[in-house]
Amino acid sequence: MEKLLKPLRDQIDAIDVQLLDLLNRRARVAQEVGHVKNKVDAPVFRPEREAQVLRGIADRNPGPLGNNELQTIFREIMSACRSLEKKVIVAYLGPEGTFSEQAVYQHFGKSINAIPCASIDEVFRAAEAGTADFGVVPIENSTEGAISRTLDLLMQTPLTISSEVSIPIHHNLMTLSGNMDGVRSICAHSQALAQCQGWLNQHYPNIMRQAVASNAEAARLASEDPAVAAIAGEIASQHYGLQVVSAHIQDEPQNRTRFAVIGHKETEPSGKDQTSLVLSVQNKAGAVYKMLAPLEKFGVSMTRFESRPAKTGAWEYYFFVDIEGHVKEEKIRLALAELKDSVAYFKVLGSYPI
Repeated sequence: MEKLLKPLRDQIDAIDVQLLDLLNRRARVAQEVGHVKNKVDAPVFRPEREAQVLRGIADRNPGPLGNNELQTIFREIMSACRSLEKKVIVAYLGPEGTFSEQAVYQHFGKSINAIPCASIDEVFRAAEAGTADFGVVPIENSTEGAISRTLDLLMQTPLTISSEVSIPIHHNLMTLSGNMDGVRSICAHSQALAQCQGWLNQHYPNIMRQAVASNAEAARLASEDPAVAAIAGEIASQHYGLQVVSAHIQDEPQNRTRFAVIGHKETEPSGKDQTSLVLSVQNKAGAVYKMLAPLEKFGVSMTRFESRPAKTGAWEYYFFVDIEGHVKEEKIRLALAELKDSVAYFKVLGSYPI
């Protein structure tokens, strides 16, 4: 076997030398890009550019590596090269070990400074004040619906959505020992408990369930008490030294959470974008129909439409709408100009790569 493997290993070693040279050549060019950006005060992280690179990798990939694997590799290459210019600072809903942290690294790569915040409000404040370049906040879950606090703050903030991240939510039941012997309570965020309710009813109906501030907090509690089991993601088990008792216990196998990346910089068109809006109309017959008419007139596809009470006590509503396209595209510009004239409230939350 060694005789057969040696020439193959020699090939791999030779290829690795070439990869090392190419990676450092790429890094040196990235440094030159940084020098140019510094002269004109351009942002280090350009979501539209990185989206184009990752799409191009998938389009040109002949295999055998899959697109997801290759895009993960190239995302880390871009993150490492970007850090030679400046380490991007990203605030997220903490503590460490949350799905929000997973979304941060999935989008920006590992060569960043990630800052956990105690609340969604603090993430917004960090990005607004400039102590973080970007914030990452949950905006919608495929089974539990919209994240109300995020929607409220998006209406008030001067920040815009510059990117989105969608990650699968895989809940794991974990303990210090890797089994449920002596466990008296199962802790998790209230949403996680709801998303695993059917599985828990079937397997551990008699163990008390306790809602806590986050799944990561549940993991921390489980790491300190063998009588506590936690429901959390794999990243939390790594952070807190827990062992998985049962994996993927969520009732809905396709459960996903969508995160918004918020910041001060507007994103340029990437070639495949969407725009998020907040709208409100007067409470009269046909108002919503008339509000949406400009989208149909200019051939703009709507991908999300959700109503939310305006909290005025007068049964008024805001509508959160996603449409395909970027505000700098002609048909989007024309549709939004006409739409703006027909509504009582209008705000573009951001245009960003899909």
